[in-house]
Amino acid sequence: MRTSNHLIGLLNFFTFLLSIPILGGGIWLSTRANNTDCMQFLQWPLIVIGVAIMVVSIAGFAGACYRNTFLMYLYLWVMFLIIVVLIGFVIFAYVVTDKGSGRPAPNRAYEDYYLPDYSGWLKDRVASDGYWRKISSCIRDSGTCRKTGRVMGGYPESADMYYRRKLNPIESGCCKPPTECGFTYVNETTWNPINSASAANNYDCNRWSNNQEQLCYNCNSCKAGVLASLRKSWRKVSIINIVVLILLVIAYVVACAAFRNNRRMDNDEPYGETRMEKSRPSWIQF
Repeated sequence: MRTSNHLIGLLNFFTFLLSIPILGGGIWLSTRANNTDCMQFLQWPLIVIGVAIMVVSIAGFAGACYRNTFLMYLYLWVMFLIIVVLIGFVIFAYVVTDKGSGRPAPNRAYEDYYLPDYSGWLKDRVASDGYWRKISSCIRDSGTCRKTGRVMGGYPESADMYYRRKLNPIESGCCKPPTECGFTYVNETTWNPINSASAANNYDCNRWSNNQEQLCYNCNSCKAGVLASLRKSWRKVSIINIVVLILLVIAYVVACAAFRNNRRMDNDEPYGETRMEKSRPSWIQF
């Protein structure tokens, strides 16, 4: 009995530790939402799951220490539901970030981003007028584009130096016009437009403004840059979630076996003997 309780208590402590990377992933997405990605509702499922695992693990640990059957039942059932929810969240994260990536720009180290390359629920959410006003305002207030400016020897960096930079998706999509517009580089956030056939075919070329409060915040390339940034963030967190999920399932299976053994020992049943066999009278009496 004592060994079984110790095992269950140890497993609960282990699941408590596993909740930390899940909660940490949610907090990391929260900081990204405030400073970079600007999608401020995506981190909450992870934070809720992480906190739930912490609370349930504490309940299970208490149940093991005090041999409280109700707390152990609660732990097993709620942990099962959490595992199901976490599986659903991982699948959802991969489905909504399945499509879309940057396109190589000719003679550039950075990539360009196009909204038609993305599809599905997340694209519709980001591109909707109501959400995009909040997202673009967040990007503007974060100063992301302003921070792309560099000074070399007292002068802004040259066009060739800028073209060799690896811009992140939001810097590429929101802080400069698309490469196919053919605009002339002045500095990181100032470009002189020219008339060309490619510029006429891309509506973002007309949306670009050298006004530092506008830039390309209303461009489809900016929306695509946000989607690409979200995709990278979610994929990083999903890898951690998958590893934690596998460990949680293993811990849950072991906890179920230990709890079953606990009940068997409470009923004074030898290992492998069922309650029916225990209550069945022997044919041979000594």
